[in-house]
Amino acid sequence: MDLHVLGWNHFFEHCWETHARQGLTPARVVEEQKEAYRVVGKSGELAAEVTGRLRHQASDRSAFPAVGDWVAMDPILSEGKAVIHEVLPRRTRLSRKVAGERSAEQILVTNLDIAFVVMSLNADFNRRRLERYLGAIWESGAQPVVLLSKADLCADRQSAADEIAAAAPAVNTHILSAVTGEGLDAVTPYLSVGKTVVLLGSSGVGKSTIINRLLGTATQKTLEIRSGDDRGRHATTYRRLFLIPAGGILIDTPGMREFQLWDADTGLDDTFDDIGALSANCRFRDCQHNTEPGCAVLEAIASGTLDPDRMTNYQKLKRELQFLERRHDPAAQAEQRKWLKQVHRAQKQRYKTKG
Repeated sequence: MDLHVLGWNHFFEHCWETHARQGLTPARVVEEQKEAYRVVGKSGELAAEVTGRLRHQASDRSAFPAVGDWVAMDPILSEGKAVIHEVLPRRTRLSRKVAGERSAEQILVTNLDIAFVVMSLNADFNRRRLERYLGAIWESGAQPVVLLSKADLCADRQSAADEIAAAAPAVNTHILSAVTGEGLDAVTPYLSVGKTVVLLGSSGVGKSTIINRLLGTATQKTLEIRSGDDRGRHATTYRRLFLIPAGGILIDTPGMREFQLWDADTGLDDTFDDIGALSANCRFRDCQHNTEPGCAVLEAIASGTLDPDRMTNYQKLKRELQFLERRHDPAAQAEQRKWLKQVHRAQKQRYKTKG
């Protein structure tokens, strides 16, 4: 297997050369199920597990391999398996807070280039949820793209597209139907050799059907929509990386019932950059946009140029991050945030400039 087809590039080559990994070979994690992994390298696909040393030295769950990671492994070809000794530095990482009350990071996928946010036009359309996804994606360093699926079940597609344009003015949006094939041609330009794309969204929005269409085979299990409420049903139960025959790499993910942000301050600023631009014109530098005189944000809401629900959601997400930050260990997060922001800032600016 050619590693460059799997996404190997100069970044990982440099990471590999800066450390002596005698006897080990690079591979990419294509599947993870409760700390049981499958990796793909030059010798093909192998079942894998981490070494006791890696397990012992891991400071938290985020130090373990995730789908999309490049790892240093020791292949045991006679047994069809491998041992993972090290996780290479991640070029990008998409995370969320773990579900429930515990304050911890859950890495969804790593080393991605593009994130497709899939929303179905029949029963899943939600601008506020989209803004939450975009905050995490911009923070990750990837380029977000919105896919409005199940176009065959929607009569008024343009109104939905206009709403997305208002919520995500710097993000490309495509309307498609994986059932009929309509609009899929607009997706293929994102799938070039070595580029990694992840599909995100709620259960039943059609992610697996889209992947099957792009793969040209019914690889992922799909389920019919429920007759009672016109919603799709949960089919994918774990993250999995696939190679597209025509080039590119796709990662399917299970539908997410909740998506709590994790360390996404700059991601929110990018998602709500229109509010940031208005804030620069407020009379007071520390304006909270509540009742202050001379508030440019409140003036925009009053004039109808800014959706009040968009502002409410922005403030809600900011409060959520502030609450989470109080539960963090600031010292433990500072170094990681500094490095990620330096790496991702240039990428995000380039994506937004391209439009």
